[in-house]
Amino acid sequence: MAGSIVNVTVHGIGPVVRELDPGEDEVWVEVEQFERMLDAAVGRGDVRITFDDGNASDVEIALPRLLERGLTAEFFVCAGLLGEPGRVDADGVRELTAAGMRIGSHGWAHRDWRLLSVEDVEREMIEAGRVLAGLVGHPVSRVAIPFGSYDRHVLRRMRESRITRAYTSDGGRARPGTWLQTRTSIGPDLDQDWLDRVLNGTPSVYGRARGTAARAFKRLRG
Repeated sequence: MAGSIVNVTVHGIGPVVRELDPGEDEVWVEVEQFERMLDAAVGRGDVRITFDDGNASDVEIALPRLLERGLTAEFFVCAGLLGEPGRVDADGVRELTAAGMRIGSHGWAHRDWRLLSVEDVEREMIEAGRVLAGLVGHPVSRVAIPFGSYDRHVLRRMRESRITRAYTSDGGRARPGTWLQTRTSIGPDLDQDWLDRVLNGTPSVYGRARGTAARAFKRLRG
């Protein structure tokens, strides 16, 4: 797809230092796998790297390896989990910012945004950004949707909350300037075949149609 990009999502890297939530082991990678992905992204203007969940490995493992390769990334942090065991703390957020990385919001407590009350929406979509803005010194108005779970009500609430860009977990390539951005998560199956398929592969007509239909269903449901 000409003019498109690939948004790659990283979660945890290396040794597991906290109890994982159900399913997290499916998106946790070894350091060597992470380095292989970074090496494949060097010099690629069509590959953008993002991080979800605010794991301690963002600062301890990812940051120095990004800097070694002259790469930047966007880190989506759960404001309500800062400083918990195995998580990035406030100083870590500041360190990422000082190193030229971008900070976005992953909500307050990593909750499914389709299940939020009115009060929960305020905390997850607005207050979380305010807390992070206080750490980085400028507005934080971009989000990664927890679990990639959204529907038409979530999309409306995000727009009402003045979120300027929202990242999903829908997979596939994306247009650089669109408000809703698809992403593809790396996991334990990351190898050269995965990199070739995700970074260089061209989806079939059927694959593109199926992806478009799935995203349309999410936008309309609720």
